[in-house]
Amino acid sequence: MTGRPVGGVAVDAFPAGRSEARLLVPALTFIALVVAAVASLGTPLITSVATSFHVSLGSAQWTLTIALLSGAVATPLLGRLGAGPHRRATILATLAVVVAGSALTVLPLPFAWLLAGRAAQGVGLGLTALMMGVARDHLPEERGAAVIALISVVSIIGAGVGYPLAALLAAYGLGLVVTAAALLTAWRFMPEAPEGRSAHVDVAGAVVLAAALLLVLFLAGERNLWSRHLAVAAGLAVVALVLLCVWAVIELRSTTPLVDVRAVRHPAVAGANLAMFVGGIGMYLLLTLITRYAQTPHDAGYGFGLTTFVAGLVLIPFSVLGFVAGKLTPRIRTRIADPLLLAGSAVVVGGGFALFAAARSDLAELFAAMGVLGFGVGGFSAAMPGVILAVTPKSETSSAMSFNYVVRSVGYSLGSAIGGLILTAGTGPGHLFPDDSAYTTAALVGIGAMAITTLTSLALARRRSSETNP
Repeated sequence: MTGRPVGGVAVDAFPAGRSEARLLVPALTFIALVVAAVASLGTPLITSVATSFHVSLGSAQWTLTIALLSGAVATPLLGRLGAGPHRRATILATLAVVVAGSALTVLPLPFAWLLAGRAAQGVGLGLTALMMGVARDHLPEERGAAVIALISVVSIIGAGVGYPLAALLAAYGLGLVVTAAALLTAWRFMPEAPEGRSAHVDVAGAVVLAAALLLVLFLAGERNLWSRHLAVAAGLAVVALVLLCVWAVIELRSTTPLVDVRAVRHPAVAGANLAMFVGGIGMYLLLTLITRYAQTPHDAGYGFGLTTFVAGLVLIPFSVLGFVAGKLTPRIRTRIADPLLLAGSAVVVGGGFALFAAARSDLAELFAAMGVLGFGVGGFSAAMPGVILAVTPKSETSSAMSFNYVVRSVGYSLGSAIGGLILTAGTGPGHLFPDDSAYTTAALVGIGAMAITTLTSLALARRRSSETNP
């Protein structure tokens, strides 16, 4: 293959051998799928963990929350390391941490060690942006764009894959096997970064950002804090906001920022991140509403009382149609601009909310709503990288997408928290389950979130149109 310039240095479009060239794309998507699926394994196992370790459901919930938290903290750090000359070493070291964490979840150790293992598994979420950086550096432009879109979709639908597998198999043992396979795959097929790159980690910025994200995700996960100690929760939210402002100042003054805040302020990037944040809230809100509704016992007057495994099967339409949308989007992008695809996908997700709000008395209707959600999320995820990378240098691919994934993680966490708060508010005194009307209220909130996402995306499309047709 012929070389092409990256950062002033000509690099091969593919790794050295033809077999490596053919297998690079499957390797990238496999690694992205594994880290997403493994991080989501905590969701269907919360009840069994609480029973096995004799802890409360709130404590068991941290097996999911801590993975999201460590992923959000690690993502910008790995993105900066991945932008430098040691990207391959960073990928291998991160996967080694994930494998070690997977081993901790399997061993018969106390609950604290399980949490430590889940935190180590969550670190792997930061690899998605690095996979995109590899694709952009080592694949031809058109092929690279399609693969980046596929990686973005795979990182979303991984949750839908992990849920039913976790219910069917010895989930944490499965996590150990697939993460070890991902490490071997990376060791065999992951190429070195192009020469001439450098990356310096802004330690102060990393510490402040980690503290801010810790507070944000802690507040998102601790729903009881908001309902019982509102003043404390509000105070911590103010502290988190102040830390984020301090972090922004540090990044602006640093010569080697963790995230190039100036680039993030570009209207296209800022708009895309806003759409990702608000859209993420809505997308994860509907995902949690449907799965919780499906598992609610009949005694509540609604719901289907599904087992963990069957409830996991409800996510299959989400994964299948999300993958279909991800495969279709690169073809549609040749005719429709990425911001318009974002807007259209947000409308589809809003349609999923409307379907859930209007019709959920039959299990088939839940499958349909989940399928609509998956198709919308798949299209949205596939179009998002194109909006950001259109104004991002190749050398900053990992860093720019890492920030977007931090925004996504926070949006997802807030979506889960908002859903929990709405359902808690709709639970009458002495009742274990919320009223059915609380789900309708939550769905209407989700429609509002997707309306904001649609308007933001349309504003991006209008700006791009004015720039290309002055």
